[in-house]
Order: sequence, then structure tokens, then C-alpha cells
Amino acid sequence: MLSNEHIALVKATVPLLESGGEALTTHFYRIMLAEYPQVRPLFNQAHQASGDQPRALANGVLMYARHIDRLQALGPLVSQVVQKHVSLQILPEHYPIVGGCLLRAIREVLGAEIATDEVIEAWRLAYGQLAELLIGAEEEVYCASERAEGGWRGGRPFRVARKVRESEEITSFHLRPADGGALLDFVPGQYIGLRLVIDGEEARRNYSLSTAPDGREYRISVKREPGGRVSSHLHERIGEGDEIELFVPAGDFTLNRSAKPLVLIGAGVGITPLMAMLESAVHSGRPIRFIHCARHAGVQAFAARVDELVAAHPQVQRFYCLEERRPGDGADAHGRLSLERLKAWLPAERDVDAYFLGPRPFMAAVRRDLRKLGVPDAQARYEFFGPAASLDT
Repeated sequence: MLSNEHIALVKATVPLLESGGEALTTHFYRIMLAEYPQVRPLFNQAHQASGDQPRALANGVLMYARHIDRLQALGPLVSQVVQKHVSLQILPEHYPIVGGCLLRAIREVLGAEIATDEVIEAWRLAYGQLAELLIGAEEEVYCASERAEGGWRGGRPFRVARKVRESEEITSFHLRPADGGALLDFVPGQYIGLRLVIDGEEARRNYSLSTAPDGREYRISVKREPGGRVSSHLHERIGEGDEIELFVPAGDFTLNRSAKPLVLIGAGVGITPLMAMLESAVHSGRPIRFIHCARHAGVQAFAARVDELVAAHPQVQRFYCLEERRPGDGADAHGRLSLERLKAWLPAERDVDAYFLGPRPFMAAVRRDLRKLGVPDAQARYEFFGPAASLDT
């Protein structure tokens, strides 16, 4: 159990984490991924190479150290971690590996004079407290998913019923349970974890569910990333009739029931969870503004489907902002989404529920502009496809 002395020792390391947390977590991942190959499939190596994963962990460790005496101040961070862990099937046996490597990294990066035996013991207890919290929360989700109609625990094989090219870069995979059984429901905005074996090596990834729940199948829509090992495998080597192992749907970037006007703003493949939200929300009768930004019409997915929904539901308005002009591209504007354009496309009443997703610079600009236009922060929600990051830097 953490004593007041242990808490004080952990909090005393906060200035060091503020200045050197990324170096610590980079060393942590170097140790763990080299010495424990069984956990490598849980991590996207592209995020390691870019530094996004170490930065995200450094921020998480720092936030935990700052608030170790009042964990409620962490807000949604714990839930976000739990949901991501569930989608990748993080299990109790993974935690001792992480804990051992983290303590070793603290000792080796901070040095024995700073990371004394007393500090290491305090961090050991602190990590144990965090692990217990996460394991318990994750088990609740695993149990609830297993007990629900159509639910399961662990991996479940799904068959590719259809493979549909949505744009020059994005392909959809319609997935049905291989056992023919019932399908677990999900909330629009959630994602699902995949387990693949590529050239003898396991890989796990998350992809947003890109259509409203229908009780028959899931759909993911995957952008082929340059050099992307998993996305290239899906595009090139997975076809109709093939099987993919899925974990249960997860995620808390979800569509809330409300009578407020709904604003959905996406860029590029960030449209995928917004499509599930749009298809679900059109039946509610609430006013909807759907804004999608893309480089050009050739890479813009789902435009025909969005236009179909707009034609069938008068309360829905859509706006397309395409950087490159092409003949007949259907754009409402060309160039980047500006404050002026967003102002014109939002409802006059700014008491709206806004959801936005895309590259980090795009999301930072959208959040800044929504603030300027009077949309309350609490009603402007976003999520990162990869490791969480700050939109303030």
C-alpha cells in the first residue's frame, strides 16, 4: 500500500519526468521490445519510430505521478487506456513485464543517485496500484462483453464477406462471424482490434467501425499507408472469404444521445467513425452538419453514401472541402478548412455536439476554431487514431 512517504517520493520525480520523461520511456520501450518478444505484437512499430508512442507514455506516466494522491483528477485518461487495452487484449500477465522494464528504465535513465532504492520502491508500489486499477477495470469490460448477446472473450474468427474499394486509398472490409453466431452490438464511434499473422509474425491493430450497427456484420475501412505493414497486408493479401481474428469493440469516442444539433468534422480517413455516427444519427431527427476535408476527390471516401443520406434526410447538410480542385468534384470549397468556412457551415446556434477526427494539426486547428466560434470545450470531442497526444503543442 502506498504511504504518504511513498507518494511524496513519487511526486518528487515529477520535475524529472517533465524534462526527461520521453528519454525514460524511449529507453523503456527499447528494453522491453528487445527482451520480451511476446509483447511486440501489441505495439505499432511505426509509432515507435516516430516517437509518438514514447511521448504518449511519458505524458501518461507524468500525469499519474502528478495525481497519484487524487486519481480522480486523471479524468478520462484511465478510461481511454482501458478501452485501448481491451481492443488489443492486454492481459494481467503483461503487467509484470511492463512494470519490471519501467523500474529498470527509471534506474538506468535517472541514475542511482536520484533513483535510490527508496524511490524505486515507491515507484514499484505506485505501478502496482495502477496495474491493479487497470486490470480490474479491463476485466469488467471483458466480462461484460462476454456476457452480452453475441459477445465473446479473446479472439473470434470473422470472415470477409465483401471487400469494397472506397477511394484510391481506402478499402472497406465487411466482416461476419465465421461461426455464424450472433454479433455483439457496438456504439457508433467505437473501434475494433484485429490480430493478424504476417510472414509468420503476429501484429495487432485497431480500426474504427465505419458503419452503423446492423446486427449482421462489422465494417472497417482501411487507408493504405505508405510503408504500412498491416494496411498493405490487408489491401494486398486479404480477400473475400479469408478469415481475420477480431477482439470485441471498444472505445469511448462515442455518439451521445442528445437533441442538440450534431456537427461531424473529419479529414481524410478520419471520416470512418463519423460515418457510423452519421448513419445512426439520421434517424433521430436532430439537425446534422457533416463536414469532410480531403486532398482531392480521388481519395475522398463515402461521398456517394453521404450524399444519399443527405437526399433522404432534409435535416442533414453536408460540406466538402478539397485541397485540390478537380472537375466535377462536388466540393463546396477548395483549399484548407478555415475559420471563416467553419463559421459559415456551423449552425447559427453554437450549443452543438461536435465530433472531429483527422491528422493532429487538423484537429488542433478545428478545436481552436470551435473555441473561437463559441462551441463549449465539453461539447467538442475528438480522438487520436494512434497514441494520444496534446493538441496544445
